[in-house]
Amino acid sequence: MNIPQSLLNIDALLRKLAMDLSQLITQQQRENPVMIGIRTGGVWVAEHLLAQLNTIIHDPLGVLNIAYYRDDFTRTGVHPQVQPSQLPFSTADRHVILVDDVLYTGRTIRGALNEIFDYGRPASVTLAVLVERAGRELPIQANVVGHHLELTPNEQIKLIGPEPLQFNLQRTDLIR
Repeated sequence: MNIPQSLLNIDALLRKLAMDLSQLITQQQRENPVMIGIRTGGVWVAEHLLAQLNTIIHDPLGVLNIAYYRDDFTRTGVHPQVQPSQLPFSTADRHVILVDDVLYTGRTIRGALNEIFDYGRPASVTLAVLVERAGRELPIQANVVGHHLELTPNEQIKLIGPEPLQFNLQRTDLIR
């Protein structure tokens, strides 16, 4: 399957996402925000965003591994090499920017929100995703999106990296 032309220039998508996120932070007057990336693709995206937003975000990047917060691990099992989350700050009363690579069903974000609240109740959570696609199973919506993508239910998009970042588009009915 061919990757849509609009997804080939990931650097341009990251710049757009950073610019839109900066404007939203300024518009909403979010002081002293922190950024958290969801392992693995969300961390890669967040690292790029943090480099571009270093005048707005001063804390180091937080990393979430939501393996224990997934609602499907009873079916899929826990990955044997689960790494712990690393939040070098409290989320209590902070403006959190949560970053992921692809927003699809909303279940990953639900798990991430559960874990964030275990670290403290944030003042707000802003969701930034590089790609958003249809197929939500939960009422979760991104505040900032790099690109909206239409896929059929049997297509999947995955960010691979970390260097270089690129997308892989697959048909799930062809994966064995």
